[in-house]
Amino acid sequence: MNKRLFWLALGTFAIGAEGFVISSLLPQIAEDTGVTLIEAGYLVVAFALVYAIGSPFLTALTADRDRRMVLTTSALVFTAGALSAAFAQSYGMLLVARIVIACAAGLYAATAQATAVAISHADHRARAISIVVGGTSLAVALGAPLGAFVASWAGWRGTYVSIAATGVIAAIAIHFMLPKGLRGTKMPLKDRFDVLSQPRILPTLAMTLLYMTAGFMVFTYIAPMTIQAAGLSRSMLPTVLLIYGSGAALGNYLGGQMADRWGAQRMVTIALILNTGMMLFFALVGYLPTAWAGPVFIGALFPWGVMSWSFPPAQASRILTIAPGSAPLALSLNGSALYFGVALGSFIGGCVLRYGTVLDLGWVAALFLLAALALIWLGQPRQSALQPVSLRD
Repeated sequence: MNKRLFWLALGTFAIGAEGFVISSLLPQIAEDTGVTLIEAGYLVVAFALVYAIGSPFLTALTADRDRRMVLTTSALVFTAGALSAAFAQSYGMLLVARIVIACAAGLYAATAQATAVAISHADHRARAISIVVGGTSLAVALGAPLGAFVASWAGWRGTYVSIAATGVIAAIAIHFMLPKGLRGTKMPLKDRFDVLSQPRILPTLAMTLLYMTAGFMVFTYIAPMTIQAAGLSRSMLPTVLLIYGSGAALGNYLGGQMADRWGAQRMVTIALILNTGMMLFFALVGYLPTAWAGPVFIGALFPWGVMSWSFPPAQASRILTIAPGSAPLALSLNGSALYFGVALGSFIGGCVLRYGTVLDLGWVAALFLLAALALIWLGQPRQSALQPVSLRD
């Protein structure tokens, strides 16, 4: 296996750590910048929207540029954004910093996957992509908890300094380890979006949107969920993220394995059903006796991580069977749908908190998962959603 892939993965690790640790930092950020928790949540909304919209545009603009230069530059811009966030003196400055980070992150992630394919043998391409994407899984399992731990003794600004340091290391490594002259083929945006005209693509992307909306309604506000619903202290947030992240890493692996064994559609359906139940659990946890709420909440984190992260690889596999001739473009659009869901979930979650409580997040999120399930059943009227689909599907 090409060792340079692991340096590409270091960049996706830094990006993932920043993207997932922010949820645990929101209470500190709100207090430090003088905004409400809901307004702090808009930092997640802005990041996800810019990532979803900016990634395909920036990737199209830089497709024929030297990939080593694109990756190094985007890693350095990401670092500059993280440092700007660390030293931001106002909420507005922090918002701008997260927008810069999102632009760099979207460009880096897309280019890193393309580069992984370019520097790997044809029969190792899927494995190469899995290593680069694995940086994100490791960020969920380890990076976000470490960032939350740093914040517990150095504040949220200290977390951003550590993220910036990781970005610098990735930029230096990429500059010296990757070869020059790797270039892609420039493709007009119109061609990239032509895949949307293929049958079943739009409902499938809508399902990704609904799923991520539900998940991030809860995950974005995991800190108030931990403190207010489960009755745990803020010092427990690193532990909460570590347990959830460990489950997420396992779920990401199992989702791909089970999709290959049982069929992608069956795995997607199972993930939707299980996560609907988990969202309803979060709506009820606050009604448990005080002595039980915290331990039960902690005990549910690992299986929640497994369930929630079993969906993305299975959904990606499903997209490959639906649009095999346009797989790279379809997967990039699925990535945009994913981040649109993050943005929508964070925004709707903020609205729920404005007019309700953290306990309302769960049942509202469950409605979006039920809508995603309806898309499966409506799209397969003559076939049980629990039956494996053939590659022609």
